[in-house]
Amino acid sequence: MGSYYYKATSLDGKVAEGFMDAADQAGVLAKLRDTGFLPIKVSSAEEKKSLMAMNFQMPWKVERVATKDLLLFSQELTTLLKSGLPLDRSLAILSELSEKKVFREVVQKVLRDIKGGKSLAEAMAEHPRVFPKLYTNMVKAGEASGALTQVIERVMEFLQASEALRNYFTSALIYPALLAMVGVASVCILVVFVIPEFAKVFSDVGVAIPLPMRIMMGISDFFSTFWWLILAGGAMGYLSFRRWVQTDKGRLSWDTRLLRVPLLGKVLQKMEVARFARTLGTLLHSAVPLLQALAIVKETINNKSIANAMDPIRMGVKKGEGLTNPIQATGVFPALAIHLLRVGEESGKLDVMLLQIADTYDGDVRQSVQRLIALFEPLMILFMGIVIGTMVVSMLWSIFSINDVPF
Repeated sequence: MGSYYYKATSLDGKVAEGFMDAADQAGVLAKLRDTGFLPIKVSSAEEKKSLMAMNFQMPWKVERVATKDLLLFSQELTTLLKSGLPLDRSLAILSELSEKKVFREVVQKVLRDIKGGKSLAEAMAEHPRVFPKLYTNMVKAGEASGALTQVIERVMEFLQASEALRNYFTSALIYPALLAMVGVASVCILVVFVIPEFAKVFSDVGVAIPLPMRIMMGISDFFSTFWWLILAGGAMGYLSFRRWVQTDKGRLSWDTRLLRVPLLGKVLQKMEVARFARTLGTLLHSAVPLLQALAIVKETINNKSIANAMDPIRMGVKKGEGLTNPIQATGVFPALAIHLLRVGEESGKLDVMLLQIADTYDGDVRQSVQRLIALFEPLMILFMGIVIGTMVVSMLWSIFSINDVPF
């Protein structure tokens, strides 16, 4: 037996939440249904308590609507709509269920707009920072076709795939980041604290300082004296770079250079191709017109160089050249993606083929990232080992020179 936290709603819209003892989550779901409640969310009591503790410990953190919040909203809205509840009742329930104040207020505003006569897509479009254009356009298509629930399910699948890929990258980069931090911290400790003590020893003894030690002492003195200048220069360089990248010309130049970086450029290209294919395939599968879908896709692509390629693609589609030929003419899409697109266009299953391309390149990106990390980690260890080893050997050499011991 375990303790589980639940949120559920009755058919008349009453929301209930609390803790329940059961053998597993399935037991909680069965008990809720037996009592006439529709389960919305069930999780372990430990998970709920840890979340409450985190929210209590970080009161200064500004709340924001993340992808996982939008995904949870979509899941709960789909559950309520499938149960037969009308849209306004479902949104009213979700406004009470939301744990984040920001999202709760947005849902309440959407509900008020719907009661005022707006469609769900129009109401969501008033909050572009919460509901991206991809989301609102798919909802619009779902409302027009009478398949809103099915369309939201497709959005949910899209968000799940995007969130899974993002979590994978985050997890993959944790170890290299920690390794770099430990290496930099070790070098700083040696330079700022250890080497100055060695300098005092040589000053007291009055012997000649070996050249490697003199170089390290000079580096240590520079860092100790001008640390504020280094920090200020780094901050100014970072701010200047950010300002430059925020300009259209700077962003285009930077993204173009990133695509030319050996190994990394190919990974970034595959990531953008996967994002392009999944977004366009999801939109077309939801009956969004192709030209409108391409305009939305341009806004979802992070790399400015590839995003700019959407304009000639749209022009080619307008001229009746199809989708594959204009994409091939841009020269930014891999040959495999072009081939699969042509097959999808010829078979009349372009949306299905686009989603297949996205799955293919998502898997390819994961493998590429694994190979990069497998190469990057030993190189980083080797580099830090050489740096720290050189410093340690220099200090040992200096110690031996004090005692006139041959090295």
